Amino acid sequence: MNIAAILFDLGDVIMQEETEFKDAELNTQHAELVDGMGNALRALKARGYKFGLVADTRPKTARNVLHQHNLYDLFDTLAISEEVGCEKPDPRIFRAALDALNIAPQDYARVLMIGNRLARDVRGANDLGLISVYLHWNERYAHENDGSVPRYEVRNARELVELVERIRKA
Repeated sequence: MNIAAILFDLGDVIMQEETEFKDAELNTQHAELVDGMGNALRALKARGYKFGLVADTRPKTARNVLHQHNLYDLFDTLAISEEVGCEKPDPRIFRAALDALNIAPQDYARVLMIGNRLARDVRGANDLGLISVYLHWNERYAHENDGSVPRYEVRNARELVELVERIRKA
């Protein structure tokens, strides 16, 4: 399948939320990455995929963490809840990224959304017909299941890269 784009959540997908250091305004100044995620993002980007960030966070948080790990330039667009004016699973935040990437609705079925929250990331992706991928490497939000079922589930960055390759070859 010709993958049109890959969308990523930030917290507990790219960065480990438990390692965040926040300033007085609650902007994350720095955080550690989920194991292997930096290399996974670089490997996927090297294959030519368009990247979008779809995150319920503060604008400075996303930019600070991505810059800290030299990942900011890998992203073609950032759809940040505070800037878009809504949070996942609202379709507007996903559409903000998809529109910025010039992805037409008929191509949504060729877009992957990588997230760690079933009721937000997976539900929002499923509602728009995106390919939902649940990155389930910890149990932080496992209790927030609203019945949303991901198309795929992976446990780590290596499995994510392997899954993207399998989907591409399908």
